[in-house]
Amino acid sequence: MAKAKRRKKFFDVEIPIIKKETQLQAYELGELEGRYINYDLTRILRGKSIMLQLLVKIVKEKAIAVPRKIRILPYYLRRMVRKGTNNVEDSFITDAKDSKIRIKPFLVTRRKVSRAVRKALREKLREELVSYCKDKTVEALFNDIFRNILQKEISLKLKKVYPLSLCEIRVLKVEPKKE
Repeated sequence: MAKAKRRKKFFDVEIPIIKKETQLQAYELGELEGRYINYDLTRILRGKSIMLQLLVKIVKEKAIAVPRKIRILPYYLRRMVRKGTNNVEDSFITDAKDSKIRIKPFLVTRRKVSRAVRKALREKLREELVSYCKDKTVEALFNDIFRNILQKEISLKLKKVYPLSLCEIRVLKVEPKKE
């Protein structure tokens, strides 16, 4: 007896953080659980090249994608860095209200600066980000990065150390829970 072939169907996946909807292909809705989606936000954010990684979760027979990682594409950062400037990078794990997150900020100074100034910028940046993140949820942090609220606030505070031409969060990633 021949077995009937199963056909894949398209299922709607809601992305509430950017108020959009997309479709994923699977045999049944349950298979979408735990699947990752990479979503390019370049057009939405008017040329700021950002990739958003989302994790699909099934809630009440509905697929919802929650953000897991956001990263600025390298070619965008290369365009922003000019000759005669310095860039300051860092990477650290901090606590948000509901989970641990890895933050990789990226700063570009207006002119060449000494190592001491770069170190002071890095330390002040880490201190400000840790205090900013500890009382925010992951969802709120992703929203603040999309709307440039976090970057503007940090840039204004770091201006007292040295004025910046660019202040971006290069990577924001939700760290997996360890048992």
